[in-house]
Amino acid sequence: MKILMVDDSKTMLRIEKNVLQKLGLNAEIVEAYDGEDGWEKYQQDKYDLIMVDWNMPKMTGIELVKKIRAVDKETKIVMVTSESEKSHIIEAIKAGVNQYIVKPFDENTMKRKLQELKILPPD
Repeated sequence: MKILMVDDSKTMLRIEKNVLQKLGLNAEIVEAYDGEDGWEKYQQDKYDLIMVDWNMPKMTGIELVKKIRAVDKETKIVMVTSESEKSHIIEAIKAGVNQYIVKPFDENTMKRKLQELKILPPD
């Protein structure tokens, strides 16, 4: 399993990685620190899962999702963001995200969302 995590907060990347490890997800994780960096890394490799923040410099997460979806309808994308307004959730789903997680999140929320995507097995 190979995961691309895109977030301008190194602290948030560390938290997400720790949660995935606690959930027993054995994955190679590639970090990107803004949308442009994420796009470059996406183009260089194949990923099973992309986890992306909304608010980032250079290119927002929603812009990144749209660019990826223009060329790739299959890779699973999870938006992990503090944007909790219903309009943002709808916009993200229309752009092509498979799941939406609002920060701050707990381990159970991440687990449930990844189980729904069949990234993690059911209990």
